Order: sequence, then C-alpha cells, then structure tokens
Amino acid sequence: MNEKGEREIDTISISSALQIAGRAGRFRTQWEHGYVTTFKADDLQTLRKILSQKPEPLKQAGLHPTADQIELYAYHLPKSTLSNLMDIFVNLCTVDDSLYFMCNIEDFKFLAEMIEHVPLALRARYVFCCAPINKKMPFVCSMFLKIARQYSRNEPITFDFITRNCGWPFALPKTIIDLMHLESVFDVMDLYLWLSYRFMDLFPDAAAVRVAQKELDDIIQQGVFQITRLLKNSEASQSAADGDMTYNIRRSTQMREPRLPSSSRGRLTERLIAQGLLTPGMLSELRKEWDAQQQSLAQSTIDSAFDTDDEGNNSGVKKMRRKRRK
Repeated sequence: MNEKGEREIDTISISSALQIAGRAGRFRTQWEHGYVTTFKADDLQTLRKILSQKPEPLKQAGLHPTADQIELYAYHLPKSTLSNLMDIFVNLCTVDDSLYFMCNIEDFKFLAEMIEHVPLALRARYVFCCAPINKKMPFVCSMFLKIARQYSRNEPITFDFITRNCGWPFALPKTIIDLMHLESVFDVMDLYLWLSYRFMDLFPDAAAVRVAQKELDDIIQQGVFQITRLLKNSEASQSAADGDMTYNIRRSTQMREPRLPSSSRGRLTERLIAQGLLTPGMLSELRKEWDAQQQSLAQSTIDSAFDTDDEGNNSGVKKMRRKRRK
C-alpha cells in the first residue's frame, strides 16, 4: 500500500531479502537449516536472483539528534515543545551531505505532539517518542497515550493495567478485523517490553506480559491458519452491511422528490422557446386556454358546493316535517 492507499507491486531490496531469509531456521536446534520460499511459485525465480546478489555498500549514514543535544536546546528555549525543538535542531544543524543525512523525524514528532499535554520530564518524553509504534494503528496510539499518563503520575504500569485496557483474555478471531485487533494488542505488549528495558521501576511485569504475548501469538497463529474462513466471514458481513446501505439509499431516494438533471433546469417555457418547439403566440394561446379551463373548473366546484348545500337543506326540511307529523 502506498501513501495514497493504493496497491502497488514492487521488488524488495537485496538487504531486505537477506534480512528476511536470515531469520529462517533456529540456531543450534534440530531446525537449524531453514528454507525460504514465496507465496506464488512464479516469484521463486525472482527470489533466487535477489538472494544471489550482494547488497550495495552504504554510502551515507543517518543522523538523529540525541537526548543530550535536545536538552541543550531546551535549556536555551525552555518554552519550546519537543516537536519544535526537533524542527529547530534540523533547521540549524549542518550536515556533510556526502556522508550523512538527517533521519526522518516525522514519527518522532507525531508521538511528541500526541503526549505534549502529558507532564513528563524532557528525557523521559524523548525516550517515549523513540518507541517503535506504527502511527497508523489507532488502538496502539491510544494505549501509548494511556501508558504515558500512567507514567506521568508515577504509578506502575502493571500486567493488570495492560490486560484491563486490552480486554484480556481473547477468543479466536472470527473476522479479519478481530485478527487485526489482536495484532494491535500484540504490538502494545511489544511496546510494554520495550519500555520495561528503559524504565524498569515502573514496568515491573515484563515476565507476565511476555508469557501473555506468547499465548496471544498462538491465538493469532490459529487465526492465520483459518484466514480463508475469516475472509469469507468478513465478506459476508460486508455484503450484509452493503445490502442495508443500499436499502436505506433506495428508501431515502423514494422519499425525496425527483430532481431534474442540470441540463433541464430553468423555466420550461423558456427552454421550449429556445429550442424552437414553442412560439410566443402559441404560448399566449395556451395561457388563454389554461385560464379558461381554470375558470370553468372553479365555477363547477362552486355549483357542486351549492347543490350539496341545497340537498342538505332539503333533507333537513324533510326531517323536520317527519318530526311534526309524529
């Protein structure tokens, strides 16, 4: 998926392929020799070609401002936020373009702006913003904010805190959306473990989270094995939702008055005259006939009303006569 949300097919780099292939097998176990394959058999030849090559030598190295450098800037600019300090550093620093480049700090700034209102020390805020988080996953970002608030109150982030906010224990996923949510929870536990190495005193339950993460990994694995059924369930629910939406659209369309297309808007007489289908003389004759017809219709309505009144009066007289006779 590209930045526009469109699907694109591209070949991965040599270094990425070697990184993925290097994870095949388990060192010093009976599965020490691993195998690498592709989802489609047609791509095997491409994979062999990529793995047979050597990665290009690195020509530049990325630079990222350290916590000490940001603290120095904050000393001179105490009212600036962490996101602003990063921008100031990038704009003022001088980099040898032949050997180095500035790393992308957009993800760092995104997290910094998210927890800007949370009262944290600058170094702790810097560490939080370095956390490995996918900003496109709303649930992970929400949990990141909750953890930062808990940390700012100097309260320990326990295993109970994580399970309570993540809805533990979990059942097998029934749809792709359920599977994606479980993957988000897995990333939250990864975030907890990452922070536990840096703030050991306030993240005391790393062992329990690691065990729960392994159980969650098994549940996700079972969901992946049943991914075909999950896709069918997701498509069925989507079709039902589309059917309801179509019904509602039809219903609302029936309740609305029909609109003329843009080409037919305006006075009908003006369009007919412009198209040569009607002349001003014909229009005046039609108006006279219309007025005469309306007058005759109004007169007939009045006459029928008088007739009704007469019949009502006559029936009333007859009733009075009958009563007198009695």
